[in-house]
Amino acid sequence: MRSAVTLCLVPEAASGPFVLRTPLPEAFATAAALGFDAVELFLPGADFVSVAEVRILAERHGLAIAAVGTGAGWMRQGLSLTDASEENREAALEFVFSMIDFGGELGAPAILGSMQGRGASPQSRDHLVTGLRRCADRATKHGVPFIYEPLNRYETLLCNRLGDAAEFLDLHALTNVVLLADLFHMNIEETDLPAAFRAAGKHVGHVHFADSNRQAMGFGHIDSRSIIAALREIGYDGYLSAEILPLPDPGTAARQTIAVIRSLT
Repeated sequence: MRSAVTLCLVPEAASGPFVLRTPLPEAFATAAALGFDAVELFLPGADFVSVAEVRILAERHGLAIAAVGTGAGWMRQGLSLTDASEENREAALEFVFSMIDFGGELGAPAILGSMQGRGASPQSRDHLVTGLRRCADRATKHGVPFIYEPLNRYETLLCNRLGDAAEFLDLHALTNVVLLADLFHMNIEETDLPAAFRAAGKHVGHVHFADSNRQAMGFGHIDSRSIIAALREIGYDGYLSAEILPLPDPGTAARQTIAVIRSLT
């Protein structure tokens, strides 16, 4: 398993769970100095920075790009793949496609989290199936999967638990879609986190390594050893990505995360 840390340059996400918020050259340098293997990018859009610039920074600092987020489409424009309006759904897809293409050129998958929408309409699940299928097809062109993140009940009425999301993928024969297991959301929804990983098994493709309070692992009450043991059981070899609050400060949060990952893997 490899380590990653979130880099965020979306002003509207100033209070969100992102560790490094400095300009990209500084953030890449900091991530490398702290010993992370990769960075997870949360950008305002695909036109914020060129792929070439990101590639240069990654190569200079020996970092991979673990994934790219799409949440800015929701935070800045209110776009979602399950909007009742077909026009808005298409606009949301175009935004997600742009991030899939951006990440794909860097060998990184895109994540669908908040842009799945609240799922308030009766047709929401049908819209989600359509959106996931189209996004997965787009990602296939770049040879990367598309990542779908179950969120807790306070953020969506769609899939809240890892097992529900795995069943959803199977039911609709959604290929090239993997699940993002976010430990913060799982702590709210799951009765047994290691069992949830074992049940979802092959579908788990990315992990947000956050403690119960959305701080760095070890600052809350999740048993990280049991999580790592379960991930080993299902053969997970992807990223443990720190999508966490930068508390008590970014440096301390990042150092705590890398220390825990090194102690367990």
